[in-house]
Amino acid sequence: MKKLLVAFAAVAAFSAHAAETLTVAASPVPHAEILEFVKPALAKEGVDLKVKVFTDYVQPNVQVAEKRLDANFFQHQPYLDEFNKAKGTHLVSVGAVHLEPLGAYSSKYKKLADLPDGANVVIPNDATNGGRALLLLAKNGLITLKEPNNILSTIKDITGNSKNLKFRELEAATLPRVLTQVDLALINTNYALEAKLDPSKDALVIEGNDSPYVNILVTREDNKDSDAVKKLVAALHTPEVKAFILEKYKGAILPAF
Repeated sequence: MKKLLVAFAAVAAFSAHAAETLTVAASPVPHAEILEFVKPALAKEGVDLKVKVFTDYVQPNVQVAEKRLDANFFQHQPYLDEFNKAKGTHLVSVGAVHLEPLGAYSSKYKKLADLPDGANVVIPNDATNGGRALLLLAKNGLITLKEPNNILSTIKDITGNSKNLKFRELEAATLPRVLTQVDLALINTNYALEAKLDPSKDALVIEGNDSPYVNILVTREDNKDSDAVKKLVAALHTPEVKAFILEKYKGAILPAF
């Protein structure tokens, strides 16, 4: 009997200390890097964080919605809202983490005023980031839009184009790869960093700190109150994470907490 009680005690102790696995999809830079940074702290809290890297903006949401993954970290609220609306999903934000200002880049010109008439411009092909790119160009006087504050503006909403810019829409991840083939590319900061661009130095223009496109941790409604998710949110909102972001990304990425 005594041996049996000892065995039960050992099993109970093991169960109490067994780590809960939390699998999170993330873009390689900076999201996966930030998650890797908090792994040790989460391990001490009994959470085994598994980071699954994606390079697109669709599958991370699809796989969380289908319960193949627990959460994701790659997007901002306007993108999530549009995705839920288009796909009929019910994913939710559980915490804002950082801001990645979108910028306009060129390998041929040093400032927007140097762009020639009929310049080739590429922007992201998803609704929110495409609209975001157009708003940045409008704010800097290259175009005018039918609704100057509409984050879902499209090329069809351009009402003024004094330089006769020629627009193409491409998947966001491909934009750095075509930078040398076009005159101007509007690139999300995560992809700019992956391409070894320095947003604070290389962007001709870039969004300000007041941008609403704050990157968020996302999960399903039925998972938002789980202990593991709450612990991850808490880990992402520490002074240590803020210091990590400021030091590693040198102002290209800004903490949002």
